[in-house]
Amino acid sequence: MRFVHTADWQLGMTRHFLGGEAQPRYSAARRDAVARLGALCTEVGAEFVVVAGDVFEHNQLDPREVSLSLEAMRAIKIPVFLLPGNHDPLDPASVYTSTLFLAECPPNVTVLDGVHELRPGVQIIGAPWRSKAPTTDLTGDAVADLPADGITRIVVGHGGVDVLDPDPTKPSLIRLDAVEAAVQRGAVHYVALGDKHSRTEVGSTGRVWYSGAPEVTNYDDIEADSGHVLVVDVDEADQTVKVDARRVGQWRFVTLRRIVDTDRDIADLDLNLDGLPDKERTVVRLALTGSLTISDKAVLDACLDRYARLFAALTTWERHTDLVVVPADGEFSDLGIGGFAAAAVDELVGTASASGDGADDARAALALLLRLVDRGTAA
Repeated sequence: MRFVHTADWQLGMTRHFLGGEAQPRYSAARRDAVARLGALCTEVGAEFVVVAGDVFEHNQLDPREVSLSLEAMRAIKIPVFLLPGNHDPLDPASVYTSTLFLAECPPNVTVLDGVHELRPGVQIIGAPWRSKAPTTDLTGDAVADLPADGITRIVVGHGGVDVLDPDPTKPSLIRLDAVEAAVQRGAVHYVALGDKHSRTEVGSTGRVWYSGAPEVTNYDDIEADSGHVLVVDVDEADQTVKVDARRVGQWRFVTLRRIVDTDRDIADLDLNLDGLPDKERTVVRLALTGSLTISDKAVLDACLDRYARLFAALTTWERHTDLVVVPADGEFSDLGIGGFAAAAVDELVGTASASGDGADDARAALALLLRLVDRGTAA
């Protein structure tokens, strides 16, 4: 038996740092990653797909997003099993029980709510969230009393696992001991988990996995291994399991940390940004530290302005950015201006060299002056 394990589609997700047309493209990319599963399933010969929670970003989605998402699932063609997670719980306001979802849900899509018999001898067991704050281990409860009776069982759960969480006492955490006990006694053969957006194997059995999100949702220093789905083989004769990751994501969220003290450092940063592929599907977060002259800061600003137009987004990580800008000796002595203009420049340089009120504004004004001079528009 071969199937695809995926999770955390979070269809309808928005990212605050995406502006203009980048946000609609990102939303479409998340749906496209779902639709592409159809081709992958055909390629590998998968029998079905399990989605381990957070199919939707939340329960109050725009109707168009719900309709487009269901069409993407229809394109997969083989059975698709959806587990409600913490973002889209099976509560009274659930998207899964809405009139729109029920009317347009394609016949190959099933919402997991307990035990589903795929065919004789094979069961898919879902542990859906029914609220945003469950008070028990839902996955542990689902496996607790399962017998080792020769039935091949795939359990689909959502949430953090106690051995990976900094607070292992949370009541909703999945208790790995309970899950592994069900695996070891032969009652469960694979546990498909969602919630963690990076692909992660849990425990020592080789049968408990987070697939990660199929499309990136956060920067690479936080979400190290997203953009995949898992192709899972379970041998129904000897119950052995093989897991193979396939990349389906197309976007990247990249964090770059750089020291910029000289014009050479700025040139190196320019080369790094230029070398990043697929700029329209790449978000860059910069953490820059260093000390620059006003001339070099103007060069840096021009560099970043250019790439901000090329990337889906180019942002500064304020908490990790510390750039000091100080006028260099003689930096404004050869501008070819005199009189009141020269006196004004001297005053700006004095203000920019200090650390009091107005220093940042003075540096910005001097940087603008340099850029205007470079363009030949200053007298």
